[in-house]
Amino acid sequence: SEMEDLAASPPRTRKIFTEGEWREAGIFRREALKSGNRVAGPALVIEPNQTIIVEPGWQAEITARNHVLLRRTEKKRRQAALGTEADPVMLEVFNNLFMSIAEQMGVTLQNTAYSVNIKERLDFSCAVFDRHGALVANAPHMPVHLGSMDRSVETIIRLNSGDIHPGDVFALNAPYNGGTHLPDITVVTPVFDDARKEILFWAASRGHHADVGGTAPGSMTPLATTVDEEGVLFDNFRIVDRGRFREKELETLLTDHPYPARNPHQNVADLKAQIAANEKGVAE
Repeated sequence: SEMEDLAASPPRTRKIFTEGEWREAGIFRREALKSGNRVAGPALVIEPNQTIIVEPGWQAEITARNHVLLRRTEKKRRQAALGTEADPVMLEVFNNLFMSIAEQMGVTLQNTAYSVNIKERLDFSCAVFDRHGALVANAPHMPVHLGSMDRSVETIIRLNSGDIHPGDVFALNAPYNGGTHLPDITVVTPVFDDARKEILFWAASRGHHADVGGTAPGSMTPLATTVDEEGVLFDNFRIVDRGRFREKELETLLTDHPYPARNPHQNVADLKAQIAANEKGVAE
């Protein structure tokens, strides 16, 4: 039939990477498909404004209303993954335990923040990471923050290897090292063992500061041609050194700049709130 011929003999093919390997996929133009046609995956159905990927084990069918309907035609092959022998009950217990820590960090940050941006608009995120900077758990905060925060933690680990002590806290907003835009400042705190020798986890919080300098209020000008025109760059700044809050150095960083922060007092207050949020995570 026409449907079978279309599925078996696409106009052309191309290799695509899917399900862990390269596979030969049929290429179909959307306008050439008619009602009732079926296309078996792997295949690409190309439209003027989008491309529909039909994965292996799936089938695309053109309905009577000229819609593309995707159906699974083969049962999904499941493979046992490493670590799946864990007790599912205990796994869920610890999953909720770590997520609860991140949520409590968020409550602390909201309650202690100074700016409307963080306290009322809730533009912040908190998460817990393992000793290598991999995400362990996060609260349901801002996805754009959480998607790259692990890179910020990994940067702090890499740039301070051998020089991280109990009581240290670091700040970073560099877009080259896991940051988003400059107003999003990430505060990272190591969690040591009881002997205060080995790092077990990292607690991190990222908050959107109302302004960090730059040529325009809000530090998000589309006209910037250098990072300085966007605002003050925090790149591996040790904001707390063995328990001492480096307020003078922080104020210097915020103000000694071609385009300084417009309200450094607010920045300092919000950064203190982020440090407090991380300490809540450390305590838990």
